[in-house]
Amino acid sequence: MRYNSLNNHLKNKYGCKVYKLSLSSGLSCPNRDGTFSSTGCIFCSNGGSGEFAADCHLTVTEQIETAKAKVSNKISNGKYIAYFQSFTNTYGDINYLRKIFMEAIRHPDIVALSIGTRPDCLPDDVLYLLDELNHIKPVWIELGLQTIHEHTARYINRGYSLDVFDRAVCKLCALHIDVIVHLIIGLPFESKSDILDSVKYVCSKPISGIKLQLLHVLKDTPLEKEYLLNKFDVLSLEKYTEILSECLCNIPPDIVIHRITGDGPKSLLIAPTWSADKKRVLNYINRYFEDFDIRQGKSLDSPL
Repeated sequence: MRYNSLNNHLKNKYGCKVYKLSLSSGLSCPNRDGTFSSTGCIFCSNGGSGEFAADCHLTVTEQIETAKAKVSNKISNGKYIAYFQSFTNTYGDINYLRKIFMEAIRHPDIVALSIGTRPDCLPDDVLYLLDELNHIKPVWIELGLQTIHEHTARYINRGYSLDVFDRAVCKLCALHIDVIVHLIIGLPFESKSDILDSVKYVCSKPISGIKLQLLHVLKDTPLEKEYLLNKFDVLSLEKYTEILSECLCNIPPDIVIHRITGDGPKSLLIAPTWSADKKRVLNYINRYFEDFDIRQGKSLDSPL
């Protein structure tokens, strides 16, 4: 099964391997600081899903250099994307946002800026800043939608409705800023049909990329409490891969697939435990896709 992977997309665009460097803005989230809620989304860790990000106490330049050093054995004279990953990275004073984003985007080794945020945290002054940045180097905005279904959104305590997402995408599209949407496969009580509806819906919008993420149950989250009370089951590797393959079949070839699974920090992972063995997971998915191509009578091309 062939698809438009981020790795291939970046190689075609820049002619070399490009790594994302996970950085930290040191910001919080309106879904955690009491503005909307004090608990956050029920799956989100205490680190705001940024356990792999650099130390927020360092300057942005220091974070970039630290993150580069971590991948120095894999890349030489390469290019990098500055990825502000944890919490909500447009939820702060505009002068502070300007400072950190400008410092990142002007670094000579950075070719693009990727900012993880919520669609309800894009006020006009932030949009003006993003537009300015996008004229320096490409800017990606990563929106954590997770699902289009309002009943699930309420259950996971997302804190905003689907129309907020729709408006944010329209505003970003008008500025020619790339939008990447995060969806979670395996959210409690969602069927395969529900998941595919989410994929089809976001792909009908003017987005450039999509991240498909396996649901992880992490320690010290509200989701962990629900899981330990046996309120829902997590997906098996086999079922996840089956659903994933159907999702990919419904994504147009011009939309870049930024992720097909993801792996949570092993020190926090409660379930599914199979996801901790990344090599095994990717090998299984790869074999499944090869078998899928054989069934469809297509040539074998590794998607990973």
